[in-house]
Amino acid sequence: MEIDKAAGKQPRGSAAGEGNFSAGRNISQAYGNDMTASELGDNTPRGQLQVAAAWATIGIFLILALAGVYMMSIILIPVTLAVVVGMILGLAAEKLSKLGVPRVLNAVLLSSAVALAIFLIINALAGPLAKLAQEAPDFFQRTSDRLMPYLDRFKWLHISPETFQSGPMSISTLLENSGNVLHVVSSNLTPAIVQILIFFAALLLFLASRITLRKTIIMAFSNRAARLTTIRIINAVEQVLGFYFATASLIYAGIGVAMTIIAYVGGLSVPVLWGVFAFVASFIPFLGVTTMTIALAIAGIITHSDIVIALAPAIVFFAVHLAVENLVFPAIMGRQWELNPFVVFFAIIFWTWMWGAVGAMLALPLSLIVMTVINELFIEEKVQPQLPG
Repeated sequence: MEIDKAAGKQPRGSAAGEGNFSAGRNISQAYGNDMTASELGDNTPRGQLQVAAAWATIGIFLILALAGVYMMSIILIPVTLAVVVGMILGLAAEKLSKLGVPRVLNAVLLSSAVALAIFLIINALAGPLAKLAQEAPDFFQRTSDRLMPYLDRFKWLHISPETFQSGPMSISTLLENSGNVLHVVSSNLTPAIVQILIFFAALLLFLASRITLRKTIIMAFSNRAARLTTIRIINAVEQVLGFYFATASLIYAGIGVAMTIIAYVGGLSVPVLWGVFAFVASFIPFLGVTTMTIALAIAGIITHSDIVIALAPAIVFFAVHLAVENLVFPAIMGRQWELNPFVVFFAIIFWTWMWGAVGAMLALPLSLIVMTVINELFIEEKVQPQLPG
């Protein structure tokens, strides 16, 4: 050791340790610099090309997913509708379970209740629709007589009374073509029956295995915090859907009754049919009330010669619906479940484009589910009050 010191050398072990430490520090610094560069992003053309390729892959995946959803609509529509209806009935299923009703019997009772409600609606519509079909020739004649004074003002349309007496727009031609319409309806009847059977089968199985599905979804997460979050999300979704649609059904049933009275007083034919349409259309925000108002205006113009009396049913219905949506509904439901109107409108347009009329009716519940999941995932922490010292 003394010889080493005399020669001006450090101990061999210490030199090796310092060398290893210096080499390790250099390696860690180099590794750290590389990680920092990768975190900051590569601005070279190669790096930008990799980012573009990643986004292109995501875009292609989304396009293929949407195409799959559209192509599998005959299966996804009834299954999705069954899951949504099953989650809406979740609170009722929970209460029946607390009363000691077995799961299978619980599912049979709730599915039968849904089938009975659909049957009653169809039965209520059968009579008015049959009456409307019998009055179709007179209805077309009255329609042409009422609309001609308004159509004569637009000369560029080249529509005259002779247009509805001969040619492709004549009443006789329309009645002859009704056979083709019936053929189209009958050809689509089989897929509709298949979808109805899929819906009830999926609803029955979903309600019967509801608890098992909950446990499977919850136990799919290994983290305890993730499991608690999943439980909170499932409970919140069922509560929101159940309370929202139970309350909305009662409110919109009142709108349907009011519409029946408005149609009866306004002299419109088949008032019950107008009431049922108002009830169903109320579940489709924006588009439902708009379609009903336009249809009432057209029906009023066809029925009455005076323009004020003709537009009265449409104006009264729009005023009633506006008051209910902006005064009664928020007072009962509260402000915590309000959705962005633009988001709801975009969802309706998108799902109508994807799945038609059923998609328009599913747009609101799907939006409520997404909103509830987001609220539960990004829940704000409550500020704890400061206790006095």
